[in-house]
Amino acid sequence: MRILINSVALLAVSYVLEGVEVTGFGSALVAAAVLGLVNVTLRPVLLLLTVPINIVTLGLFTFVVNAAMLMLVARVVAGFSINGFGSGLLATIMLSIVSSILSGLAGTGHRRR
Repeated sequence: MRILINSVALLAVSYVLEGVEVTGFGSALVAAAVLGLVNVTLRPVLLLLTVPINIVTLGLFTFVVNAAMLMLVARVVAGFSINGFGSGLLATIMLSIVSSILSGLAGTGHRRR
């Protein structure tokens, strides 16, 4: 369900931002799956390596790490491209917001008890 939500969010971001292109739902689905895999494997290592920078920037450097992960996925997945780091950074922020909204609407978000 999470991959489906992220692929729809990725399509929505590509419609809004000029620098992000997704050729179809299949490409968005593959990109969302690869992004999930990269976020599980590579992202924790990068966040650990950038702890000092994250402390100095009060966590804002995490956006840079997320943008780098998204741009890495764009380089690997055919049919998904990002033109420039600025577009990648904006796409990361928008992807997070849209994904959170869609998760809330679908009822897949984390609930506190």
